[in-house]
Amino acid sequence: MCSTRSPSRRAPAIKGRAIIVSHGQPSDPAPAEAALAGFAAQVARALPGWQIESATLANPGALDRAFQATGPGAAIYPLFMTGGWFTSDALQERIAARSGHVLPPFGQDSSLPEMAVDLLNTVLAEHGWQAADTRLFIAAHGSGRSNRSACDTQDFARALARHLAFAEMRVGFVEESPSLADMAFGLGEKSICLPFFAAAGGHVQEDIPEALTLADFKGACLEPIGCAPQVPALVAQALTHEKVTA
Repeated sequence: MCSTRSPSRRAPAIKGRAIIVSHGQPSDPAPAEAALAGFAAQVARALPGWQIESATLANPGALDRAFQATGPGAAIYPLFMTGGWFTSDALQERIAARSGHVLPPFGQDSSLPEMAVDLLNTVLAEHGWQAADTRLFIAAHGSGRSNRSACDTQDFARALARHLAFAEMRVGFVEESPSLADMAFGLGEKSICLPFFAAAGGHVQEDIPEALTLADFKGACLEPIGCAPQVPALVAQALTHEKVTA
C-alpha cells in the first residue's frame, strides 16, 4: 500500500507586533493590567494576523513579559494622553535594549478630535442641545513639572474647536492651574464635561466628581475619552499606519 503524507501546515505569518502600554495603578496593579489586556484584545480583533500584547508600567515585570512574547522590535503604543515625561523618558528607558519603536501617544492622535466630535454630537442629540448654545469643559490631568501635558491638551481643544463650535470651551487640570473646580464653575445646565483621560482611574473616579460637586456643575459628565467604543479601531488604525510608513 502506498502511504499518503498530509502536507505540512505553516503557521500564518505575523503581519505586525505591538505592545500597548499604559500607566496602570501602582497601589493595585492587577485590575488595570486586566483592563488593558481586554482593550488589547479588542485592538487585536481589528487587526487580524497581528500579535498585540499589553503592559502597564505600574505592574512589575509586565513590560518584560510582553517583550518576551513579541520579541524585539515591536511597536510600542502609549495609551497616554500627552507626550510628557512618561513617554519621552520613562518609557524610552524601559525599552532601550529592546529595539522597540515608540509611537506618538493616544492623546496626540490626529484622528482623536474628529472621533471626539462624533461622540459629542451624539451627546448633543441625546439632550436636544445645539453646540452653539452649549459649553464644553475638558477635564485633564496637567503636570506640576512640565507644561507639555497642558500644551498637548490645549492642542486637542483647539483642533476640536475647528470641527465643532461650542458657545464656550474651557480646560481645567488636576495638577496645575487653572483647576478643575475653577473652570467648571458657572457653566450652566447646557454643558458637557469631557474627561481627557485614557481610562477611568482615580482622577476620573475621585478628583473630577469632587471638583464638579464643588463647582455645582449641572451638565452632563461623560466617560473618559479613552473609554469610547471607537478607541480600539483608532489604535488599530495608528498601528497599521505605522506599519505602512515604517
